[in-house]
Amino acid sequence: MPTPLRHALKRALEPDGQSWRAGGRPVVVLGVGSELRSDDAAGVRVAAELARTPLTGVHAIDGGSAPENCTAEIRQLDPAHLIIVDSAHMQESPGTIRLIQSADISGASFGTHSLPLSVLADYIQGEIGCRVSVIGIQPGSIEFGERMSPEVSAAVQETASALRECLAPPLPPAADRAPGAEPT
Repeated sequence: MPTPLRHALKRALEPDGQSWRAGGRPVVVLGVGSELRSDDAAGVRVAAELARTPLTGVHAIDGGSAPENCTAEIRQLDPAHLIIVDSAHMQESPGTIRLIQSADISGASFGTHSLPLSVLADYIQGEIGCRVSVIGIQPGSIEFGERMSPEVSAAVQETASALRECLAPPLPPAADRAPGAEPT
């Protein structure tokens, strides 16, 4: 069942109605956060989930708490779209997920890394010319500790699932599949 996140991702990835795959450039998902600060690890855990089941044309990068250190790798990949996933203080309930366009990043607080995400997004857009979106996940706690809250853990799974669904290669038409083959 489509969710608001899936609808927002589809619109962000295909703003002109054309698939992001049409240009042959990949999508990069950059997970941001610290594994040592409980719910702040949401972004890096989404990237880890995506890396477990790689998708053609999609690169998941663990940016940790210094995502600016990944700019050379991102430039080399030359993505059509960069999706940054991070915990974000949005005055919502823990585990709330929001897609935030790069122009609206300043409306949420991303606080456990030194370089503001708006600066990183502006740099990547200017350097590469790709679209940049941010998926914010409202943390419950960013205190030191490795245990993530159940709400944020569920949001990590939902975000990874939505990204997989929206970024997966399209299935071939039923007529092109082998008889008896199940869609994957």
